[in-house]
Amino acid sequence: MTDIHPTAIVEDGAVIGENVRIGPYSIVGPNVRLAEGVVLEAHVVIAGHTSIGPGTHIFPFASIGHKPQDLKFAGEVTELVIGANNQIREHVTMNPGTEGGGGLTRVGDNCLFMMGSHVGHDCRVGNQAILANNATLAGHVELDDFVILGGLSAVRQWSRIGTGAIVGGMTGVEFDVIPYGSVIGDRARLAGLNLVGLKRKGVPREQIHALRAAYRALFETDEGTLRSRAEAVAAEQDGQSLVTEVTDFILEKADRRFCTPRSED
Repeated sequence: MTDIHPTAIVEDGAVIGENVRIGPYSIVGPNVRLAEGVVLEAHVVIAGHTSIGPGTHIFPFASIGHKPQDLKFAGEVTELVIGANNQIREHVTMNPGTEGGGGLTRVGDNCLFMMGSHVGHDCRVGNQAILANNATLAGHVELDDFVILGGLSAVRQWSRIGTGAIVGGMTGVEFDVIPYGSVIGDRARLAGLNLVGLKRKGVPREQIHALRAAYRALFETDEGTLRSRAEAVAAEQDGQSLVTEVTDFILEKADRRFCTPRSED
């Protein structure tokens, strides 16, 4: 059964699913939808046109769905959609979209947002992402599945981070990060592949070897441009899905800047 603490405020219009628990002094706005099994601990505030998927657990002092931190925002109706089975820890902030960014911020399923992390307006966060303490996403950032952001890292607006990539703690990401890449540094540089993450996922050895060979062809040579090297690797790969993910990621928006070992491409 739904359990709403007497001190909580659930405004008229909010849609509350079955088996939802809302803790002391939490506030749920009139345009909020909480799916089955959502848990709000004490002092959680959910505002705006926000939908939260089943089984998501939100911890004290999180602020979810308040207006974007964008001076161009003029009060238009925009959304924040959060998927299922996420853990959103203390002091996390997430903002809805803006008209200029499509009006939607979307978070996938089974993610962990540690204390003080931030998801800015118009971001797209995939499934099973992890944002460590105080990791921050500026507006319009795209995070694919299985991305890990270290503590105190920051991702600049409009950046893309590919599937399975890892960002080191206290790293500032200015450019796109390839799938399965590992970036570190005050201003992020590519330091190799996220081999630990690949092994934890049980990726077969032969696929990892193929990905390492592709990485060397892409980033350990000065011949041609990154685009031309990606085209060559794509033409030569033999049904290796991870290699295809990387080359597709680069070639999809080859006019953009990418994190590289020397940041020269």
